[in-house]
Amino acid sequence: MLSREPTRRTSFVWLAAMAASLLASASAVAQQFEVKAIAEKKVRQLPAGPLFWRLDTFPTLAQAQAAAGPTALVAEASGKAWLFTLGPKGGSSPGGIEVAEIGPVPPISAPEYLLRINRTGGPPGVKTPVHMHAGSESFYVLTGELSQETPQGVRHVPAGQSMPGRGPGTPMQVSSTGKGDLVALVMFVTDATKPFSSPATMH
Repeated sequence: MLSREPTRRTSFVWLAAMAASLLASASAVAQQFEVKAIAEKKVRQLPAGPLFWRLDTFPTLAQAQAAAGPTALVAEASGKAWLFTLGPKGGSSPGGIEVAEIGPVPPISAPEYLLRINRTGGPPGVKTPVHMHAGSESFYVLTGELSQETPQGVRHVPAGQSMPGRGPGTPMQVSSTGKGDLVALVMFVTDATKPFSSPATMH
């Protein structure tokens, strides 16, 4: 009589592989897109436009704070001291190393403005709900790949690259689409008198 043991073992290995794959998929779905505010401030007036976000790194947070102007924010992210300055194109921060200049930032008019820096991301496959902001967001990706879907289409930003955001009230969904974990810095200019983020529908 022929033994059925090899067939049983093959079936077991296949079932085990399928179970592991399903568990991995369930784990990815269970994880959420991480969003953490690392700096923010309110200002009454913005510099004359068009405006750009300039990102600089400094040896220490104290040096970054010493170089910060009225529309600049200082934060620590991924082991570095960062200075985020909203201002005209071509500016400079003494003592800093320029990493990126992102813009132009979509214009906004408000009685008071909120400037905020978020550190966001997560493993491949995680995404935000569809939402909108009372202003704009600009992106700089440290690791992984970020994708942003809006009614205008989908844009992808790999590590080391940046992207200016859409205008106020634009429905969007942001996701981690690279092979590794996404870590991104997101710069906001919003109307401080309105909700920072609201649910939206992708048209």
